[in-house]
Parts: sequence; C-alpha cells; structure tokens
Amino acid sequence: MIVAIDGGVASGKSAVGKRVAESLGLPFIDSGLMYRALTRLVMQRGIDPRDSDVVSRLAESTNTRIEGERVWADGMELTEGIYDTDYADALPIISANPGVRKALVDQQRRMAHSGVVMAGRDIGTVVFPEADHKFFLVASLEEKVRRRAAQYERRGERVDAEAMRKEVELRDRVDSERPVAPLRPAEDAIIIDTDNLDLEQVVDRILDDVRAKR
Repeated sequence: MIVAIDGGVASGKSAVGKRVAESLGLPFIDSGLMYRALTRLVMQRGIDPRDSDVVSRLAESTNTRIEGERVWADGMELTEGIYDTDYADALPIISANPGVRKALVDQQRRMAHSGVVMAGRDIGTVVFPEADHKFFLVASLEEKVRRRAAQYERRGERVDAEAMRKEVELRDRVDSERPVAPLRPAEDAIIIDTDNLDLEQVVDRILDDVRAKR
C-alpha cells in the first residue's frame, strides 16, 4: 500500500504522515528531509546551489536513508541541525533543480518496495501518481505561521513572526510556481483543510478513507 500525503510549508503533512504510518504498520518517509540533507551537503562543501550540474551530480551519487525523523547521506547522519535557517535560501533553489528531483524521486520510489506512507510536495503527482491513496493538506497562512513558529520554539530557536510569515509565503510561492513538479494536489487527491482540525482529527479522516477503500 502506498499513501501519499502532500501539502505546503507547515501544512501538517509530516506529523500526520507519521501517525498514519504507525496506525497502518507501514514505514514513514518525509521526502523533504532528503532535499534538506542534500542542501546541507551542498553548503558544507562550498558548492554554489545555483550550479545545477554540480548539484545534480551530487544528488545522483549520494545515497540517502531516512528512519523516522533521522536522515543519513552516504552513511553520515545529518539529523542534527537539518532545519537550520542557514540553509533556508538555498533549499528552494536546490529543490527546484530538475536533476535533483529526478535523482531523489528515483530513490523515493525504491523506498516503497514494501509499502509506505510518504509526505512531500509532489508525492501524489510525480513520485507515485498511481498511489493507492492520495491526500493534500491545506491551511491558512496564519495557521501555517503559527505551526512553523511552534516547530522552531520546540527546537529552542528564537522566532521572528514577520520573518516567519515572509518565509512561509515565499516557500509556498516558489514551490507552486517552479516548472518541475510544482506544488499542487493530484486530480484524484482528497483535499483536507486542517485549519480547524487537530492532529488526531486529520489522522482519523485519512485512516477512515484508507480503511473504507480496502
């Protein structure tokens, strides 16, 4: 079984996906961690994120592994600091690189050999267009900013609300407007507005639909 859960920044897809996977007895993959891990490698090695050829070759040659919220690249764990704001500007540039997306999509497909719940921005449209179940989570800008700020605060980071708002707006715009694998719901995805739902309510809606179609 393949369950695709897509959505923009702070839409709740990772937290929801993890709970759904636990309930279904499937592995959970947050595909965004793969792009973050690659971005971190690019910056650590002093590579210009706009050098698409070099970055693409790095993506092709790097083996990424994800277990829960932990991520490795070629055997080196990169979990600590994976959400550092130092990489915020480079992340959307690297994520929009066609060569990067092809390399990581190939890896993501191999991760689903025994079934998976995968969260991301193009899972239902590009990675697994034939997924058994597809969901797309949406939320208002205000709710996304609140959730994003809460994520940073849980990690002990200071939050600038206005800067956070601009970051969320920019990332969603860039993701939605990029020419390769833009952020959009699959035609057959179930769209869930999460503004007035707590985590468990969103999880229950997805599980109800999955179980109804078995």
